[in-house]
Amino acid sequence: MIFEHEIPKGSRLYFGKLARAKRVLENSVCEILENNGFEEILTPNFSYSQHQSIENDKKLIKFSDEENEQVSLRADSTLDVVRIITKRLGRTTKHRKWFYVQPIFSYPSKEDYQIGCEWIEHTNISDIINLTAEILKSLKIEPILQISNINIPRLVSLELNIDIEIFKKGEISELLKLNCDWLNTLLRVKDIKSLENTIKVVPNSLKKELEKLLTKAKEVNYSNIIIAPLYYGILKYYDDIYFRVIDKNLVLCKGGMYSTDGLSSLGFALYTDNLLKMLEG
Repeated sequence: MIFEHEIPKGSRLYFGKLARAKRVLENSVCEILENNGFEEILTPNFSYSQHQSIENDKKLIKFSDEENEQVSLRADSTLDVVRIITKRLGRTTKHRKWFYVQPIFSYPSKEDYQIGCEWIEHTNISDIINLTAEILKSLKIEPILQISNINIPRLVSLELNIDIEIFKKGEISELLKLNCDWLNTLLRVKDIKSLENTIKVVPNSLKKELEKLLTKAKEVNYSNIIIAPLYYGILKYYDDIYFRVIDKNLVLCKGGMYSTDGLSSLGFALYTDNLLKMLEG
């Protein structure tokens, strides 16, 4: 039996102090984004193209529109923002820096709020990472900022002829079983110094992407950085350097470089509910 006062598992309810904390957090982050030249956009909750954003489309909440075309509740904002700006609003605005405060939804009834931004046709990832760092500093927190390059695990899988699924699943034990000296050195990379030393011993096929990762990490003004060259994320569209912000078991932010419809862009999403948990702690 479902009582009339119950809410579906996975949905969000904010009231009292928590509602105020959410509003204060969103307002403070939005102010920083506006001061950095970003304008606000709120995209539709419904989308035709969410399957292009999510690795596992079984997580999408799907139904059909009146013409029997498949529609999904928004599970990710990035690609929808870029396409709406460049294709639907392209004649009315040339602005390329946008932010949003809105929920995402996943199957069966999970709701999560995000504060995110997209910098369309901009390719210097250190700019968006430093913007993320500025937000974290303004909140007076210093969680781990992990920086990775998705091309590195792809190149390693080709170099060693191993399945990329090993990296997707984070099966470090399987990599250690290969007993490869340069790979073991790469697995131990965690900071700029160890990355510099590792670049000297890896195969030439990896050097360019590792050097790119090193260059961008050096441009970031943040003290609590971990470099994780073999980390492989789950979103479909990141295709170069990307990052996440973590505190213990909480993922506070994800961001990175991506390409869609021939445009290279970058952005991030802060996970409001996890940030609130950290700030409360």
